Amino acid sequence: MGQLRLVREMRAAAARRGTALPTDASVKRRIASWENLHSTPDEFYGPLVCEALGMTAAELGLNHLTGQDTQLLETRYPPTPEDAFRAVDQLWRADLHGYEPLVLSEPSQPAWSEASLRWLVAPEPSFPATPRKGSARVGLADVAMVKSTSGMFAQLDDRFGGDHARHSVVQYLSRDVAPLLTGQYTEAVGRALFSTVAESTLLAGWMSYDSCHHGLAQRYFLQALRLAQDGDDRRLAGSILSAMSHQATFLGHYTEAATLARAARMGISGVATPTLMAQFHAMEARALARTGDTRACELALAEATKALESRNSADEPEWIAYFDEAELAAEAAHCFRDVNSARRAVAHAENAMSGSHVRSDFFATMVLADAHLRAGDPEEACRVALDALDLGEQLKSARCVSYLAEFRQHLAHIGKTPATRDFYEQAAEHRLWTAADPAARRS
Repeated sequence: MGQLRLVREMRAAAARRGTALPTDASVKRRIASWENLHSTPDEFYGPLVCEALGMTAAELGLNHLTGQDTQLLETRYPPTPEDAFRAVDQLWRADLHGYEPLVLSEPSQPAWSEASLRWLVAPEPSFPATPRKGSARVGLADVAMVKSTSGMFAQLDDRFGGDHARHSVVQYLSRDVAPLLTGQYTEAVGRALFSTVAESTLLAGWMSYDSCHHGLAQRYFLQALRLAQDGDDRRLAGSILSAMSHQATFLGHYTEAATLARAARMGISGVATPTLMAQFHAMEARALARTGDTRACELALAEATKALESRNSADEPEWIAYFDEAELAAEAAHCFRDVNSARRAVAHAENAMSGSHVRSDFFATMVLADAHLRAGDPEEACRVALDALDLGEQLKSARCVSYLAEFRQHLAHIGKTPATRDFYEQAAEHRLWTAADPAARRS
């Protein structure tokens, strides 16, 4: 990056922090001094250089500032809108530049409980302080552009998996969306902007979760929840808690997962739609199934079915439209598989193929294969698993690989039969199956 551009980027970073730089000539002299190793950026200039270059203090060798990098690894619920803007912008930048302590971080178990409680007892939505003069003016057309662009990325995610375009989503958010948050807008536009950016950040969280970057995904979910709060969008906030519940179940934190689903249901009871309530009950059922509480799981599934039967599509947010009868059947199939009711899992999984959501159909097909295996029908299990591999040929998803790895372990207990030998031979031609091989992952 040339000096002139670095000065511009540093000036923009300073403006976002509510401060100002001296003249260009003065800043250039400082840059020249840093380049010639006569001095290093201090506590004021150092963070601005990091932000301008999109790098951490550790990456730039600014050891006296590396304590600031720990802020990226925090999993707290932002106390103010400004804190949320700053935190999510830092996350986008660090993720974009592959900051490993963040990308490889683990989720915080207490953060799930803290986030749900903080959101449930939150006061009225806040609004940021008046932005500095000279910042960009933001209108509803800008909000619509972000929504449309994020919708395009969501379609790519659904079709090709979270690993396909995740970096592009983060790049768009960091470079095009972040400046809007600190722009000038009316309260009505601001609320719409926060809600839309929350939805986009939720997508980044889902894609990170699908890529098995779990600590990063959790941090995106937390920031999205705060943005949804200040966007006064309780329905979206509930859906974010539902996503967090989904992740917690996947990671084996079943008590936290059930609590998050219940918090979602409780927190939007006054504005909930039938489809949202169905989703929340289904997430609770998924967690309960993993604990072995069959009766409570069945009751939650019954509530989900009842809620979905009363839906009116015209009254539902567009982002929840995917949760239909096929999606609920897929959730039920997961539940009955996990409580070792293989025949019921097979019946629900067979009704879970939407034909329009590739990754969801892959998951449902793999649950069906696993259910057949548990029901004592390895030949049918292998046939169905090959169907899943054909479905997943274009998917780049670490979660899909984890489903195959689990099936691979179960299949190994069957031993070698003509059916399994034929399956192994055909499956070896598929990229996802190879990725699920423990030996391949270690190499």
